[in-house]
Amino acid sequence: MKTATQHSSLRAKIQTFGGFLTNMVLPNIGAFIAWGLVTAMFIKSGWFPNKNLNELVNPTIKYLLPLLLAYTGGRMVGGHRGGVLGAIGTMGLIVGSQVTQFLGAMIIGPLGGWIMKQIDHFFENRIRAGFEMIVNSFSIGIIGFVYLIINYQFIGPIIEVANNLVKAGVEGLVHTGMLPLVALINEPAKVLFLNNVIDQGIYYPLGMQQTLKLGHSLYFMLASNPGPGLGLLLAFSLFGHQAAKRTAPGAMIIHFFGGIHEMYFPYVLMKPITIIAMIFGAMSGIITGQILGGGLVAGPSPGSILAYIALTPKGHFLANTADVLVATTVTFLIAALLLKRDKTPVDDDQLEKSQQQLEQMKSSPQSTTTTSESATTTPVNVTQIEQFHKVSFACDAGMGSSAMGATSFRKRLAKLGVSNVSVKYYRIEDVPADSDVVVVHQDLAERTRRAHPQLPIISLNNYLQDPQLEQLANLIAAKNK
Repeated sequence: MKTATQHSSLRAKIQTFGGFLTNMVLPNIGAFIAWGLVTAMFIKSGWFPNKNLNELVNPTIKYLLPLLLAYTGGRMVGGHRGGVLGAIGTMGLIVGSQVTQFLGAMIIGPLGGWIMKQIDHFFENRIRAGFEMIVNSFSIGIIGFVYLIINYQFIGPIIEVANNLVKAGVEGLVHTGMLPLVALINEPAKVLFLNNVIDQGIYYPLGMQQTLKLGHSLYFMLASNPGPGLGLLLAFSLFGHQAAKRTAPGAMIIHFFGGIHEMYFPYVLMKPITIIAMIFGAMSGIITGQILGGGLVAGPSPGSILAYIALTPKGHFLANTADVLVATTVTFLIAALLLKRDKTPVDDDQLEKSQQQLEQMKSSPQSTTTTSESATTTPVNVTQIEQFHKVSFACDAGMGSSAMGATSFRKRLAKLGVSNVSVKYYRIEDVPADSDVVVVHQDLAERTRRAHPQLPIISLNNYLQDPQLEQLANLIAAKNK
């Protein structure tokens, strides 16, 4: 039991780290896409080559994008002043090295935020009245000066070496033909909500650097390819049992066109053996992309086929389409074979487990959540809440599955005549402390408990179909009459 708990805790910590990286990148994804579109349009091999507009490409990727990442990371840790110090330090990295400093920005930005937070804490209650502005201005100015020089002289070259090592390792996989093996890591990581550590931390920075040279990069497609998920859901639509067969078509549309890959995660968890289909499907897509020279100009966020189309550069539509179709076909064939050979009606078992969770939620004071060891308060049972005011849906990044779940649940409440309850979606760490209840996927439950030990938590198998959602909606309707 202890070993299982340790593994679960480690996964929660990795998820938190991945979520931090994601929330450094996602607020700036529009800038990345803008750069990608400029690259696709105006470089020499672009749709509309333009020598003057092509001058925007290098400065944007060298200065603007890393500085945005650094400011965002610093602000997440140390507020606005932390963001400013993170950006100052990253400028030293940029000038002091010869590589694009995405990796450096993701390190130096948050570190600058932490340093600024410690400095501000030190001066708190130590500044005489009337001297606040001068102390605040000069403290960040002096620390920024030192931080800038240190990063320029020492840290920049070190991170450049680290960046080149990571790049060399991945390029080594490419040159030896072993790049498809990354699917062995990507696919299991995705269904455990661990993919952001790899995607945002490694593939995106490498993809941007490669795009600067080649005009596109296959790295952007390694973990975001919607093909494997489409193939799996198609197999469940045709050969799944009962509930899975009924719900898979809707999940397939949301996954493929909406780009919310979390839609297929529950299906893999219901039939863990189907991860084999996902791995081989992803591998086949990567091989196809390598052979045909596929790639995107920026990271697709979300991983929708519509984003793929928008970010495909001139001359690569055939390669990218083939990549997705091959991954879909291989996954579908293997998953279909596995589902047809497996006669166990897992859906019934899953529904039974969900019903048991419902009964526990009704009768047990702490059934919907378990406090962490450091918790000082015990969350109340949701059935003991006199009236609901705020329901918070949470997920890794607070933009994909939680947004979809919140929208669906809001409509569910409206049908029951409930209009006075706020239903919003958040990143796990940003869930408001005054939430009546937090709704989260079961694989993110421990991370949520660690972040909010005082709040009731309902963990689901599916943000749309889980029976607990209907139970919660009926409970809210009864309480808020």
